[in-house]
Amino acid sequence: MAERRARVVLDAMGGDHGPAVTVPGALAAYREHGVPVVLVGRAGEIRRWLRRYGAADGVEVRHAGEVVPMTERGGHTTSRRETSLMVGCELARREGLPFVSAGSSGAVVASAVRAFGRREGVRRPALAVALPTTSGSTVLVDAGGTTDPTAEMLAQFATLGAAYARDILGVHDPVVGLLSIGSEPGKGNRLVRDAARLLPELPVRFHGNVEGHDVLAGTVDVVVTDGFTGNIVLKNIEGCVRTVLALAARTGTADPGTLEEVARLYAADTHGGAALLGLTGTVVVAHGSSGAAAIARACVVARDLAAEEAPAPVNGHRAAGPAS
Repeated sequence: MAERRARVVLDAMGGDHGPAVTVPGALAAYREHGVPVVLVGRAGEIRRWLRRYGAADGVEVRHAGEVVPMTERGGHTTSRRETSLMVGCELARREGLPFVSAGSSGAVVASAVRAFGRREGVRRPALAVALPTTSGSTVLVDAGGTTDPTAEMLAQFATLGAAYARDILGVHDPVVGLLSIGSEPGKGNRLVRDAARLLPELPVRFHGNVEGHDVLAGTVDVVVTDGFTGNIVLKNIEGCVRTVLALAARTGTADPGTLEEVARLYAADTHGGAALLGLTGTVVVAHGSSGAAAIARACVVARDLAAEEAPAPVNGHRAAGPAS
């Protein structure tokens, strides 16, 4: 049986499909990647799916009787102690294990903050997604963790994102850009303008403002924005990639195998999840619509992040991908 310290705690009830996806995902994480998983949720329901797919020594079950709906934003989530989210987070904290959920991003963030606590000096956690580019990857932060940050929080996201790019992705001296509607100084709404005045005072290599077309261009190593804008950017990228590749396939202007390879770079099955930065523990938030392969990948990402190692390269890129 695998070492207990290498386990990953998985919210079995999270996501659009719950145990129908998380159970085979946990089994794949163990059988294909050697990641033992603790499934937290309604034990009877989980075990029914385990009987269907075949139980494994490396997959445990812990009971939690309540489920947080995908429509929940965060609010009173933390007051409900018997949800799979809270039970899973508390278990992960007690045993020093990484935690994974495909549940509502707001609810996951609230529960994780309550259970793990923020690192010293961190105002709010932020979701980091490493997006493949032609030159490597660009970290988008925040990708949905905090939708209404202050300028001070936005500036701190820059330091969190730079640390992630340096320590996890191996970028020696990360360059940080602030997402705005123009690259010129002074462009943007009040939040962006206020954050732009703070960033030059921080220990990061600040490039200045960047625009939407810079996100995948490799202009900077870290793109900083609020969680509301970041989540829209992320999902717009996902949709654009699918549409452009579908159009290219329809017109026959590119080799189908090449198109499939490009599509894989941005697929949830490849990336698995986004890292929630700024907490005392490791938390990965998977896409709400994740399939079993994406859940398995999220467990691998969480294990590697907890070990302070970057996730395995994907076609030359190191990435932790889309959140719900």
